[in-house]
Amino acid sequence: MTVSDDIGPGADPGPGLLRAAAVHAWSLDRTLGRFRAGTTAAPAGLPLLELPAALREHGYRTVQLCHFHLPHRDGTYLAELRAALAEAGVVLDAFLVDDGDLTHPSEAAREEAWISSYLADATALGADRIRVVAGQTRTDTAQADSCAALGRIAARAGDLRVVTENWRDVMRDAADVRAVLDPLAGAVGLLVDLGNWTGPGKYADLAEVTPYAETCHAKAHWDGSEIDEADYRKSLSAILDAGYTGPLALVYDAVDDDEWAGLAVQRAIVEDLLR
Repeated sequence: MTVSDDIGPGADPGPGLLRAAAVHAWSLDRTLGRFRAGTTAAPAGLPLLELPAALREHGYRTVQLCHFHLPHRDGTYLAELRAALAEAGVVLDAFLVDDGDLTHPSEAAREEAWISSYLADATALGADRIRVVAGQTRTDTAQADSCAALGRIAARAGDLRVVTENWRDVMRDAADVRAVLDPLAGAVGLLVDLGNWTGPGKYADLAEVTPYAETCHAKAHWDGSEIDEADYRKSLSAILDAGYTGPLALVYDAVDDDEWAGLAVQRAIVEDLLR
């Protein structure tokens, strides 16, 4: 039985393995033709509207989509994409705004407005969450500034849940995550990314931020075509042992262009741990 056959159409994976039937669309960037919104080049790979059916075919039930993969932001297109997700039975766990700097020294207000413009898109797509970057510029007041901006965005979001991520220079470690999120008292959550921190202290940091985490980028490190399985297992175990129960959206970012195969390698490890 292949990994993709493990949870195929009509199968009942159970609550445990269903958590591994999730994927971050960045993992399929080459499959999607490396399209970037705002460029003049037309999508050359798999059209985004066909991605939900492809995910279902490969046994994935949950996806996280990047803002820059949207070729259009008009209501008609967003409704078509939402319908394609529903038809395939694929849940949009998070809409990911992958740019913007809430801590920019002079342009923070403009950046916040730009990020906030995607709240309507995420809602139109039926996303459970929108992930925004806490900030990219580390200043003496970066954590406080990020906290305030995230709180304002959350206040505008209505029923859409706002989360941020342990990513970029404003969130280097667990102490930064606490500094940003603690004053918000649960108004903003965390997407925990296993691959964004390095060094011997990262496992302890991952465990420390797990109580804030409600979704995850289950990213593995690769050396060429070889996955660092020991690190992947240890990173996954750090959050699972700390009580994480949310989806584990696989992130594949290695040299082999067969992204589905790379995802299958990672998924097999995740499913083994979940069993």
